[in-house]
Amino acid sequence: MANIKVVFWSGTGNTQAMAEAVANGIKSAGASADLLQFSDLTADALASDDKFALGCPAMGAEQLEEGEVEPFFAELEGKLSGKKVALFGSYGWGSGEWMDAWVERVKSAGATVVNGNGVIANNAPDDEAVSECESLGSALAIA
Repeated sequence: MANIKVVFWSGTGNTQAMAEAVANGIKSAGASADLLQFSDLTADALASDDKFALGCPAMGAEQLEEGEVEPFFAELEGKLSGKKVALFGSYGWGSGEWMDAWVERVKSAGATVVNGNGVIANNAPDDEAVSECESLGSALAIA
C-alpha cells in the first residue's frame, strides 16, 4: 500500500494527538504514514499525492490557522480535483463551523472528503475522538 501523508498544524498539541491517531489508523490498515507539519512541505509536493490527511484546529472566529495553514491550503485548493482528503482538528469554542467550511472548500475543489465530513474534538481528544481519528486513517488508507 501507499505511503500516506498526515499534514497538520498544532498550537497546543491537541491536533497533533489527533494526527498521531490518524497515522495509527493508516498503519492498522496496512499502509505507511508520514506525520508532517505544513511547514515541512510545499502545496505542490502534496498535490502530487492521490490521498492525504490534513489537520488544523479552529482559530480566531472559527477559521483555519492564518500563518501557515490558510496560505498553504489556498495554494493547494486549486489542485485538489480527484484527490481523497481526510480532515481533522480540535477546537475550544464554537460549534465546529470552521470544519464545515473546510469540508465545503475541499468538496468544491473537486476532492472527495473521506467519511463525508471531518473529525473534530473539543480541546484534547478524548477516547472517542481518538477512535474516530483512527477510523478516519483506516478509511483513508483503503479509499
